Amino acid sequence: MTSIFDTVELNNGVRMPIFGLGTSGNKDQTVCDDTIKAAVEAGYRLIDTAQMYGNEKQVGKAIQQGDLSVKNLFITSKVDNPNHGYEAASKAIDDSLEKLGLDYIDLYLIHWPVVEGRGENWQEDNVETWRAMEEAYESGKVKAIGVSNFMVEHLENLIANCRIKPMVNQIRLHPGVLQEETVVFCETENIVVEAWSPLSPLKQMSEDEKVKAMTEKYGKSIAQLLLRFSLQHNFIPLTKSSHPKRVVENADIFDFEISDEDMVYLNNLKFDEFEAPDVDKER
Repeated sequence: MTSIFDTVELNNGVRMPIFGLGTSGNKDQTVCDDTIKAAVEAGYRLIDTAQMYGNEKQVGKAIQQGDLSVKNLFITSKVDNPNHGYEAASKAIDDSLEKLGLDYIDLYLIHWPVVEGRGENWQEDNVETWRAMEEAYESGKVKAIGVSNFMVEHLENLIANCRIKPMVNQIRLHPGVLQEETVVFCETENIVVEAWSPLSPLKQMSEDEKVKAMTEKYGKSIAQLLLRFSLQHNFIPLTKSSHPKRVVENADIFDFEISDEDMVYLNNLKFDEFEAPDVDKER
């Protein structure tokens, strides 16, 4: 049985935790402090932020507060959409380092593949942005580089035109949105897949009688089932909450396994409310 302290090896040899805390929407310093403190105490080692979230400074302060050295944490951030291109991305990486108060960032991602004003030239735009990422990686400013919301065509463009293959792709994944083509491509290319928004269908699934039966069968909440679902797909789930108690509860998923039959049922769930993001439009 896996544990919250387990890691996966990226294609450059760096070890990345298999479970993480997302911080999107969390700009309040006190809430940030409390949730990250609770997460670290519960065993989380991966903390995910982004320039787009507007909270790198808050996350930076929060990760400095605990007894655990930041060297024992795995910090992720992402270049914001207006900062695409070689020069802007290079500066963005330095800005993230300064706001986080770190000597290096464990993982840095391109947040979005097609951004406003560059849609007709997204191929070159991503290559130039990635060139800045490669240089930051080679200089030691970041320990691993990757992408977010990239589909197969976006990944193929980088692989064909760049020196270093992405190590991670962070995409929306949960029952109803499985993005099979992209996931299979990443597995083939040895790119680790992270799942953002893994709890999205929580409300809809709470009305499903078979899912209700699963909560009784496993003695787990629907949120815990969803996060375990991600792990059993070999996705790294990023769960977020502004409530420390919920943060701790979400990590209690390493003492059970969803059966093959139940995984098939969850895999086949469909929800009209959810679909893969339109990556040709800036988020």
